[in-house]
Amino acid sequence: MRLHVGCAMWTHAPWQGRFLPHPLPPGERLRSYATWCNAVEGNTTFYATPARSTVESWARQTTPDFRFVVKLPKSITHERRLTGVEEELRSFLDAIEPLGPRAHALWVQLPGSFAPTDLGTLAAFLRRLPRSHRYAVEVRHRAFFDDARSVGLLERVLAGVDAEWVPFDTTTLFQSPPTSDAERDAWTKKPRVPRRSVALTDRPIVRYLGRDAAERTIEGWRQWIGTVAEWLREGRSPTVFIHTPDNADAPMLARRFHDDVRAVLPEVDPLPEPVAADPLTLF
Repeated sequence: MRLHVGCAMWTHAPWQGRFLPHPLPPGERLRSYATWCNAVEGNTTFYATPARSTVESWARQTTPDFRFVVKLPKSITHERRLTGVEEELRSFLDAIEPLGPRAHALWVQLPGSFAPTDLGTLAAFLRRLPRSHRYAVEVRHRAFFDDARSVGLLERVLAGVDAEWVPFDTTTLFQSPPTSDAERDAWTKKPRVPRRSVALTDRPIVRYLGRDAAERTIEGWRQWIGTVAEWLREGRSPTVFIHTPDNADAPMLARRFHDDVRAVLPEVDPLPEPVAADPLTLF
């Protein structure tokens, strides 16, 4: 049984000297992160398609069983809204090709304005994508959570191409008022939608957002432990990304989530041992 866990990024200033050695060259940070977690969200690709040489560096720093869930550029999803994007898509697919099997899924994150009336556009876009990749879609329009007909329509569109629906569980964040600047900022930016815990494929992907207090984050994910354990029993291979508003403890929390699942299912493969945070010296 293989469970992948990870964070929203592989480098973060508060992690240096704590989870990751410091100083550490930028070209080695992913390698160090990959001893803590076995997956990562590829959020940077949302802002621009990376150079192929950059992606080759990502591949060199990780083993073939490490997993990236790579976000499509906003020029495709938000600016052109999946229409007339052939050239941008071709450039993106060429750039990420060096990841090979590490590319767990290509992540189509849609803006909150992308509504059920736009599902025809999504269906046409997904049908044109090469079958050499797996795909996962994240929606934020409230109708996809409140209206049963819209839910059913989206599920049928995704099932037609074996694509996954990525839930972003923010319910723990919004359970009570924010208590830090990072939480207040998250309250203004993160989607406030109901929790969804239905897997459509054999590779479900979950994004979970907790609180800055580790104990509140852990308490909030209790339901996910049972859900993920059941997916594993069914033969699925879930990937879970742990977020907090400040992400200061995210690598440790991702490992804690993995440990909590293994406490229920000891046969789940363990994570690697983390690299020492203290930099290596000659003496």
